[in-house]
Amino acid sequence: MTRRTTAVRLAGGALSLFALTFVAGCHDKSQDANQENFTAAINDFLGQRGHLCLAKYDWPIYTTTDDRTAGTRDAVQMPVLEKLGLVTGKDMMVERVDAGGKKITAAARQYELTDEGKKYYLHIPEVVATGTSRVTHPADFCAATLTLDKVVGWERPMQLDGKTVTSVVYTYKVEPAPWAKDADAQRVFPMVKRVIEGAGTMQLREGMHLTSKGWVADEIFQR
Repeated sequence: MTRRTTAVRLAGGALSLFALTFVAGCHDKSQDANQENFTAAINDFLGQRGHLCLAKYDWPIYTTTDDRTAGTRDAVQMPVLEKLGLVTGKDMMVERVDAGGKKITAAARQYELTDEGKKYYLHIPEVVATGTSRVTHPADFCAATLTLDKVVGWERPMQLDGKTVTSVVYTYKVEPAPWAKDADAQRVFPMVKRVIEGAGTMQLREGMHLTSKGWVADEIFQR
């Protein structure tokens, strides 16, 4: 009896050890919140979405006399892009709707991308979301490309709306377009200047969520 009981206990112990080994072997390390996985996730994100673009989705772009008087963004920026050979402009009359909803004819300058400028008009869909809508733009005019420098840290993962989520903080390297290094371009596109100067030191944050294949940037998920 004693030997039989001992044999059963040994068999049970062996089964437990096997089960433990089996479970450990099935653990998917891509699910872990660690430096390696978040580095891979940020590299994947920047490989797809790492372009610094300027929200100039649709061409041609028009600036009117009123725009130039008001100093609107396009009225300030487009002449610089023309000087740099990225766009070409011509004066014309255009119809527009005034503040009261009335159609009027106004003097304007039309800007079209040159062959050089088209090199920076990337056909990568961009989703712009507000509290009430989501608009997908098929392309955008871009000034630089970011790649990962290093992952600095991340928040402790938590459950939110049925998903495991976190946010990852990282620094980046930047490859600006040649024209983006121009002093006038950096003056009228101050964010471009800031991003270029912040390479290796400025910290960016990206939301992440866990999938069956590992950690994925929220922006990739939304698209």
